[in-house]
Amino acid sequence: MGRFTQGLGLAVCISAAMLSASPVLADDLVDVLELAMRNDPALRQAEAQYQSRHTILDQGRAALLPSLNVTGTTTRQTTGRAGEMSFADSQNAHNYRISLSQAIFNLSAWYTYQGAKQQDMAAAIGFAAQEQNLIIRVATAYFDILRALDNLETRRQEEEAAQRQFEQTQQREEVGLVAITEVYESQAAYDLSRNNTIIAEDTLASAFEALEAITGQPHPNIEVLREDFPIEPADGTAESWTDQALDTNLALRAARYNLEAQRINLKARKADHLPTISFNGGFSHNVTAGSQGADGSQRTAGAIDGTTLSLTLNVPIFTGGGTSARRRAAEYDLIAQQEEVNLTRRQTTQDVRNAYRRVNTDALVISQRQQAITSAQSALDAIEVGYEVGTRNIVDVLRAREQLFVALRNYSDARYNYVLDTLRLKQITGLLTPQDIIDLNQWLEEETAAP
Repeated sequence: MGRFTQGLGLAVCISAAMLSASPVLADDLVDVLELAMRNDPALRQAEAQYQSRHTILDQGRAALLPSLNVTGTTTRQTTGRAGEMSFADSQNAHNYRISLSQAIFNLSAWYTYQGAKQQDMAAAIGFAAQEQNLIIRVATAYFDILRALDNLETRRQEEEAAQRQFEQTQQREEVGLVAITEVYESQAAYDLSRNNTIIAEDTLASAFEALEAITGQPHPNIEVLREDFPIEPADGTAESWTDQALDTNLALRAARYNLEAQRINLKARKADHLPTISFNGGFSHNVTAGSQGADGSQRTAGAIDGTTLSLTLNVPIFTGGGTSARRRAAEYDLIAQQEEVNLTRRQTTQDVRNAYRRVNTDALVISQRQQAITSAQSALDAIEVGYEVGTRNIVDVLRAREQLFVALRNYSDARYNYVLDTLRLKQITGLLTPQDIIDLNQWLEEETAAP
């Protein structure tokens, strides 16, 4: 399908960057994706959230590692007979203590750490899913622009054709070849087509804005999809795609890691009832100030060092029911996560089958819509001939022309739907990577002006 240069001209005028007299190179899909990877706020937010969740691993490990503390105090003491106390006689006392604590047996802390590992894996997979989602969002925004460009092009073609028809009908009416009603019909068709063009211009502007919101930069000129882009049914069978998705779908994999984390968390809550053993050691240094005894004698200051080593056994007997309540909560959380896995599995199965069918349906629809364009063009040609000889009226011509442009727009939509549905099928199966964008990018080219 050919393109009017006016459609591209509108896209160019949307951005202030096109005010420059120098030529602007078209951005391709890889350029846009690379920019989105750096600037998309949603992805950067997801990365920060992942990094935040990643610290849960360090938090869980901390309960198994030694704990070292240093404390110190200093005190100034002033003593003396009543009414005779002087701050000049004050003395300082100070001390410090170094204490070490190490868990020897704490099964609850161990299970908590193991559960944190599973949660960290789920978070990493969740971030990978956000990266795949960005690929889909970029591709959708990119091809929505191309869709809007094609739509604007056909709307302008339709408007120009309607304008020519209106002018010709006016001329024919002036010489008495047609009735005034045909002029009104032609004018109504032209007014409607002009209105549709204005709406298409706004739709295109919105499409450019949507892409800029992802990358943070305007893209006034982008490469278009080549006409020889291959349209092929999805490889394999629906069952093979379903089996693959149940093994590699990112949402399902994350749900399974979270399920394992909940299983381990239940073990940790059960272990809260078990005894814990910890090793404690310490070193202290105390310097005492001199003091005055009851008989008026002076006691000299001194320093005392001390060390302690101990094993502490803690046996939880009763905690007000809190330990048991946390265990029951963990049991319910495990059930909930099991159902989450089941739900995600069923949803994945449904999604991958629907996506597989859509890709194959798109391939068939594109072929049929190509034929529809040929048929609509033939019908229009025949009706225009009939109109010239008086066997057809202007309404027949207008309807036939409308059907042709509808067929053109439907064909354009079907091609872009096929591209996006192919990417979504890979996303659902967890196989979507930037390489898919690189491969697709090879079928893009810069728009060329009509001679």
